[in-house]
Amino acid sequence: MPMSEAPQMVFKKPSYPISDTLQRYLDRYKRSTEVPVHYDDLMRFTGSVTVLNQHEEDTLWVRVYYSEEERKEIDLSLKMIYSILHSDGSDAIFEDLSVDAIDYCTFGNSKPFRIKIRNVMNDNYTYFYVKRSDASRIYGLELEHLLSPYNLNFLVSNDTLIEEHIAGIPGDVFIQEYLPHCSERQRAQLAKEFVKFNERSMIRLLGDMRAYNYVVIPVHDFDSVIHKIRAIDFDQQNYEGDLKVYRPQFFPENQGMMDLIKQHLKKESVFQYKREERSSLAKRALGAEAQLRRLVESAKADVLSTSEHVKTLGKQISHFTGDPRFESAPSMGVILELALLFVIRNYRDLTAL
Repeated sequence: MPMSEAPQMVFKKPSYPISDTLQRYLDRYKRSTEVPVHYDDLMRFTGSVTVLNQHEEDTLWVRVYYSEEERKEIDLSLKMIYSILHSDGSDAIFEDLSVDAIDYCTFGNSKPFRIKIRNVMNDNYTYFYVKRSDASRIYGLELEHLLSPYNLNFLVSNDTLIEEHIAGIPGDVFIQEYLPHCSERQRAQLAKEFVKFNERSMIRLLGDMRAYNYVVIPVHDFDSVIHKIRAIDFDQQNYEGDLKVYRPQFFPENQGMMDLIKQHLKKESVFQYKREERSSLAKRALGAEAQLRRLVESAKADVLSTSEHVKTLGKQISHFTGDPRFESAPSMGVILELALLFVIRNYRDLTAL
């Protein structure tokens, strides 16, 4: 898994609208709902202050505030969204909830709002995010839900996307501050996890998994701590034309993880873990076959990238896999379908032996 020339990416990906086909999918699988406040409503803040981290550094988030009258209405609406996302949608829990902060991110494509909700009875808190709807991001979220080891909770309301918070240590922070203190056993386990994460991202065409777009999650397992790696940014699903964009191994920001693989894994082990991840993904795909088929059929009918990117990516994957069908794929949705079928077919061939 060599590090070579960094992937070439478009600085800002355009936002793609939700098609009628995708909307029908969202309705069918209960991803669509009505919410009392939308992204544009939150944009009417009257001022902001910079949010600093524990080292007094700019986090690229600002804490926004509203007029007193408008804040009351917004707080009530955000509590309702929390209830829809995490409970039964009723107002029975409202008096136990407080909207402690509304933060706005000035960096990246989606420019989300981060909402901090606290339970006043016990001071437990959680977050959720309010973003503009984008078809690419929605496909990315749903593919993560269906094909990764993790479930994802999100809702779509017209032009607004609501996402649950994914807890963990940002990858760049982990590599810089936590990795130096990991034991040799933990480093070997992290190397294995990154191989699997890399393979999973490539197969389902999730791009831009630089270190700050995934989190590392410590998990206590008997007398040791192991780590899981989980994507948190789904903007670059099926858009870029460079195959390297979908392979985290090629991003310089992930050099710390790649060093672990070189130091702790033999080529045979890397091949084994890739095979394990492909088999796991194939099993998940077959387990959710009907739903995944509807999602892919919707993606095939949608425009999710430029014709130039489709052509370039199809040619690169055709060369990578030896399958000429990728080169003639007319859309990103078809490339996605072919990639999933390639993995499923290989899995079936191997398990039939």
